[in-house]
Amino acid sequence: MCIMASCLSPNWSVFDIDQSQTLQVAVQEAHARSQPLAIRGGGSKTFYGRQTPACDLLDLGGHRGIIDYAPNELFITLRAGTSLQALEAQLAEAGQMLPFEPPHFGPAATIGGTLACGFSGPRRPYAGSARDMVLGMRILNGQGEILRFGGQVMKNVAGYDVSRLMVGALGTLGVLLEVSLKVLPRPDSTVTLVWPMDPVTAVQRMNDWAGQPLPLSATAYDGEHLYIRLSGTGSAVRAAQTRLGGERLPDAEAAAFWVALREQRNDFFQGDAPLWRLAVAPATPPLPLGDQTLIEWGGGQRWLRGALDATALRQLAAEHGGHATLFRGGNRRGEVFHPLAPPLLAIQQRLKAAFDPRGILNSGRLYATL
Repeated sequence: MCIMASCLSPNWSVFDIDQSQTLQVAVQEAHARSQPLAIRGGGSKTFYGRQTPACDLLDLGGHRGIIDYAPNELFITLRAGTSLQALEAQLAEAGQMLPFEPPHFGPAATIGGTLACGFSGPRRPYAGSARDMVLGMRILNGQGEILRFGGQVMKNVAGYDVSRLMVGALGTLGVLLEVSLKVLPRPDSTVTLVWPMDPVTAVQRMNDWAGQPLPLSATAYDGEHLYIRLSGTGSAVRAAQTRLGGERLPDAEAAAFWVALREQRNDFFQGDAPLWRLAVAPATPPLPLGDQTLIEWGGGQRWLRGALDATALRQLAAEHGGHATLFRGGNRRGEVFHPLAPPLLAIQQRLKAAFDPRGILNSGRLYATL
C-alpha cells in the first residue's frame, strides 16, 4: 500500500479540506427544525431529477481532497466534493482511470454528485457501472449521524451493501462525505472503428460482438453509422481490428467523438426538446419512436428527443425489459423517473424513513413521495 505523500501530486495539499463537522452540524440543526435541505456539490447536475421547492442549501463543494490512494491495490478514497476533473487528472498521472467513464456535464462536477446521480459513460457495459465500483462510503443521515459502510477492498464488502444503495439515490438517503472506489489501469491501446449501417443491422452487430472475445469498450449508433471502440493490449486491439474491419477514425477525432457523446455535446443532444433515456434489453430491435434516436451501450441505452407521451413511452420500455427517464427538459414538477411497482415503492419509502425520518434531504428530487 502506498504512502500518501508519494502517491499524490504536490498540488493536492491545496485541495485537502475536511468540512465533515460543519456539514454534520448543519444537518443536525435542519433535522431539529424539520427544515428541508437541497444538497449540492458543483451544481453541474441540477437539471437532473424532479424540480422541488426552494429550500436551504447544503453545499459540499468545499469538502474535498484525496484521503488515501493505493495505485498498486487499485482503490482510492476521497471526499465527496472533490472535483471529478482533478480526480481523473490525478489518476491519469498513475496510468489509471475510473472504469465507468462518468460524464461531467460541466467543469464543476464532483465525484459525490456523479455517484448520487448514478451516472456512467460509454464504457459502462464493458467495465461496470458507477455502483459496481463503489467499495465503501461515509455518509450523514437525515439526523446528522455519521455512518460508515463497506471498506476499501472488495473482500471487505459483506452483508447488505448500503454504500451502493446511495448510488443513484440523488441524496435522498444521505449526504455523501467520503467514498472509496475501485480504479483500473488505462488501456495500452485504443482504436475506434466506424461503418455505415442501418438500425436493425447495427443492433444485431453490437449484440453479436458483445458475445465474442473482443476488447470492446464502447459502442454507439447515430442513425447512420455504427461506432465501436476497442481498448486493451496492443496485440488484442490489432487482432480485433483485423477481424472486424471497418474504417478506423484518427485517434484525435475518435477521442473527441467519445467525449462529445459522453458529455452530450454532439448535434443529437442540442436544442430544447425534452431528452428521454430508455434502458432496455440490449437485443431489443429498433423501436418505432421516430428519427431522433441515438443508441449506446450495445443496444441497452436509447436516447430520444421530442415531446413524447410519457405513459406510452414507459409502457413500451417496460415491454422490452426496461424503463424510461425524462433526462432533461420537459415537465420537471411531475414524475421524471419510471414509476415504481407498489412493493418497490414501499421498500423505498421505508428506507427513506429509516435514513431520513423527517424527510429533509433532497426530498421529492427522486419521486414526489421520497
